[in-house]
Amino acid sequence: MSEEREYLLGTHDEEVARLGLQHRVWRPRALDAWRRAGFTVGQMLLDVGCGPGYATLDLAEIVGPAGRVVAVDRSRRFLDVLEQARARRGLENIEAHQLDLDEAALPVTGADGAWSRWVFAFVTRPRDLLERVTRALRPGGTLVMHEYFHYQTWRLTPRLPELEELVRAVTESWRESGGEPDIGLALPRWLAELGFELRALNPIIDVVPPSNFVWQWPGSFVESGVRRLVALGRLAPERGRAITEAFAARAADPHTLMITPAVLEIIAVRR
Repeated sequence: MSEEREYLLGTHDEEVARLGLQHRVWRPRALDAWRRAGFTVGQMLLDVGCGPGYATLDLAEIVGPAGRVVAVDRSRRFLDVLEQARARRGLENIEAHQLDLDEAALPVTGADGAWSRWVFAFVTRPRDLLERVTRALRPGGTLVMHEYFHYQTWRLTPRLPELEELVRAVTESWRESGGEPDIGLALPRWLAELGFELRALNPIIDVVPPSNFVWQWPGSFVESGVRRLVALGRLAPERGRAITEAFAARAADPHTLMITPAVLEIIAVRR
């Protein structure tokens, strides 16, 4: 399984570090959503598309030694990072599986809850995956999801054409690879069709200056996103440099504001 197939942005050390920063920004919102969903001690939880496992570790501490977290991802590299962190922290309640989320059956049934963040946007058969997650949950089990529903809200004010060029190029490349950046628009309907009760549908969007920690989440993507698009031949190297330099200049201006990509938080209970 190649790195290209494993993850759109690769699984190298820099990407592992970027995903760690991303989780630190989003961790308060994840913890709040899990609390409202009723994730608690002794449960069995499924982490769908766990990546390097930053959320998996948090979930394992929530369920405690009497519970279990089953983490699945297609990247062996990411699962190795999770295993190393699990061992360092002495967590024995994590079970990790490498599998293709587009095809494979999930290795659990009767789960009390499931979690995913920016996973359904990347798979090529998201509704099929949602059906498999449904079967993995017990009746009354709760699914918590964070997925984009309008990725192109990501921009600066005053507007920066170079960033908007990057967002367009990312969106086009994303869709050509078989994903759907605005998958959040489809998920509520699919969940209703699969028999879920929708407990919460909350839009998440921030408007922040460069000094705000939230800025680091999309901001850290600019350099890696440009580098990836240049490697794919979707951006000329000189355009990539122009985008990176223009964004860095605006990030140095404390009066710049960033509008983040719009994310839909879903909490749904399987009937």
